[in-house]
Amino acid sequence: MKRLGIASFTARGGRAADTVAAAFEKEYEIVRYESGRGSLKAWCGGLFETGAAGIIFVGACGIAVRTIAPFIKSKTTDPAVLVIDEAEQFVISLLSGHIGGANRLAEQTAGILGATPVITTATDVNGKFSVDVFAKENGLRIGSMKAAKEISAAILRGEKAGVLCEGRIEGELPPELVLLEDENWEGMSNSRLPQNNVEEKMPARFGVVIMIGSGSWEDSVWTEWVHSNTMKAMETEAKAGRKESPLPPVILQLYPNAYVLGIGCRKGKTEQEITKAVQRAVAMLGVTMEDIAGVASIDLKKEEPGLLEFCRKNELRFETYSADALAAVEGDFSTSSFVKTVTGVDNVCERAALCMAREMSMKPDSGLTREDLPECTICVDREVRVDGEVRVDGEVHMNGEVFMDRKASACTDSMSADAAGKGVRLVLKKQAADGVTVAIAERTWGVRF
Repeated sequence: MKRLGIASFTARGGRAADTVAAAFEKEYEIVRYESGRGSLKAWCGGLFETGAAGIIFVGACGIAVRTIAPFIKSKTTDPAVLVIDEAEQFVISLLSGHIGGANRLAEQTAGILGATPVITTATDVNGKFSVDVFAKENGLRIGSMKAAKEISAAILRGEKAGVLCEGRIEGELPPELVLLEDENWEGMSNSRLPQNNVEEKMPARFGVVIMIGSGSWEDSVWTEWVHSNTMKAMETEAKAGRKESPLPPVILQLYPNAYVLGIGCRKGKTEQEITKAVQRAVAMLGVTMEDIAGVASIDLKKEEPGLLEFCRKNELRFETYSADALAAVEGDFSTSSFVKTVTGVDNVCERAALCMAREMSMKPDSGLTREDLPECTICVDREVRVDGEVRVDGEVHMNGEVFMDRKASACTDSMSADAAGKGVRLVLKKQAADGVTVAIAERTWGVRF
């Protein structure tokens, strides 16, 4: 559970702090500070250091500013900081309004106290789309804070931003955005709700484009498509006698936490040993821990201390499945007779990763549970290219390690689109080291505006 610090300095302020603490105690672990009880700066520094969700000061803004000043590092990591006046008239969003969630927390807190939220971020004040709020609400990793700032600046200037999305889109795009689609993108229309402001082709040059998806988009055909259509638009502008800058658009990449870890391990493996194995697997795939949505294993491991500690430290959802559920997943897996003797199923990590990826691919409004899901059949394209040579034996031994190509395809005809979507796939097969096995699956995902 995330921590929420609440500091007060007078009896009147303490009553306001009590009200706020009582309202949030089910959602957060409340950490109180009252005047005269230890060092305020040490209390505040500890909350910053341990990644608290937020800090609320009931008192003057000056106290809050001077207290947090030594600990402020980055808008991507700093906690939300609010200030409430003792009369409970105003709740001020002071730090990390968007990514840290201070603006939303201020509105919630103001609602509790019957106060007025004070929010000063430009996009909120002007009623414009905020890309960092959108990213936070949809669990997307921002590829470049510099590009995110340029997106916001362009929107505030009245420009429109183009949007390319690899996943499902739900809700209605705000007027500041235009959905860009190419007629050659297969299957995209089947995964989206109708949009009122869809434009099939890029009608004119967009100075800023938001690309939402997983994988290495720097080399993708989508990036090429954006630049190609931009140049075509610029040529049209030039023929009409209007000069345009030859610079390509600013492209902001937003990455979903689209991957699921399947982990198997011998009894007693430590958090450090599991972390080392996971870091190796994640690095092989070319993603980061921020791209991981959850961890799956067999139910024999649901109380395994090392696994539980790994998930706690990384704030990852942890699910376990029975041997029967894992055995029902069809596919080409790295089997082990020893593992089957111990667990009742011939592979834990690959099957568990696919089970959880399938479960997390359900639309949130489908109303389905894991019991509603049909059997999952996954086919993995095991073609591997090493030093120009293509092999299809599924494994390539290089310097004593096993590397798997990320190229994969999913055969999910037996699954409903609402239940698991299309495209659930195993992108990294079993990697074994020091009694820990790790596999990675990719889930289908979507965003909501």
